[in-house]
Amino acid sequence: MSERSERTGTTAPVVTLPSKEDSLTSSPLRVPTEGEMRDLGRRLAALLHAGDLVLLSGPLGAGKTTLTQGLGDGLRVRGPITSPTFVIARVHPSLAGGPALVHADAYRLGGLDELDDLDLDLQDAITVVEWGGGIAEGLSDDRLEIVIERSETDERTVTLTGVGARWATLGDQPI
Repeated sequence: MSERSERTGTTAPVVTLPSKEDSLTSSPLRVPTEGEMRDLGRRLAALLHAGDLVLLSGPLGAGKTTLTQGLGDGLRVRGPITSPTFVIARVHPSLAGGPALVHADAYRLGGLDELDDLDLDLQDAITVVEWGGGIAEGLSDDRLEIVIERSETDERTVTLTGVGARWATLGDQPI
């Protein structure tokens, strides 16, 4: 099944996340352009609410910040959304009365203790952590893990894995 993107005019696949008891994983999703990566972020934003943790993994230049830009657009937060590598974390307040977007980068952090020292608002905001794999899982039992892989032709493949009861209850939710 596919859905026509209003912004780019391209046809993007609709991803269905299969429900499992404690986690759910999508089939790899082909994302050929930056515009489609932003569109995926916008669609994911519709599933997120305050307290959600999203971990983004992938090599440098894979599209982690681009996906987060789409999330920010979908959540209608104040921008611009840029890589938080040098500031470690940025808070983007909502312009629409929804939760803020906390955008963090764990690349230069030594572990969960240093991430926890940032005192991120995990309850009232949607928290996105780039380079969070192996560090940020301890922040919440419920999280959405997104792995972005980049091919030699610069096409991206995105795999979504929901962990914990929060994501298992979504069942077959189209994205």
